[in-house]
Amino acid sequence: MSVNLTKGQQISLNKSDGTALTAVRMGLGWQAAQRKGFLAKLAGTREIDLDASALLFAGGQLADVVFFQHLLSQDGSVRHLGDNLTGGAGAGSDDEVILVDLGRIPGHVDSLVFVVNSFTGQSFAEVQNAFCRLVDENSGQELARYTLSGGGAYTAQIMAAIHRTGGGWQLKAIGEPADGRTFEDLLPAIAAHL
Repeated sequence: MSVNLTKGQQISLNKSDGTALTAVRMGLGWQAAQRKGFLAKLAGTREIDLDASALLFAGGQLADVVFFQHLLSQDGSVRHLGDNLTGGAGAGSDDEVILVDLGRIPGHVDSLVFVVNSFTGQSFAEVQNAFCRLVDENSGQELARYTLSGGGAYTAQIMAAIHRTGGGWQLKAIGEPADGRTFEDLLPAIAAHL
């Protein structure tokens, strides 16, 4: 059963039988909003390039990043499956995917932060049906979903973080709007969530 996350909510990344998850998938899906105005039907939707990135932190310092131009973390534990430049057709499937092998993440890495930014610069007011979700990669079970709701004039969002705890990992939905076309633009805003 999936949990629909709200801003600030935390869930443990343990299976219902109490065992820890070993691999998760963060999926991002979206579609462009319809154009408005007299010629809107002829022009169709605007293409919007959202990008999902995973930033790995150790002691509050950026240790590695996985995004559309760097698809694999240095240790191989985090992998981006490739850039989608236009979004989906509204079928609700993942348009960009980041795979995380929790067991392979080096011990010095204590947090992973997932962000979404509009590389083409359009605001989230122009995006429909945008979501971010966490899936148990081994079973395919959706564990949590965060919906980008309400549009807004911002161009990025700090979606969620996974923090290392005593014996496992904990997911925290952040849902903080931000402005920036790349993950680098978001680093000052991310610092408050480490």
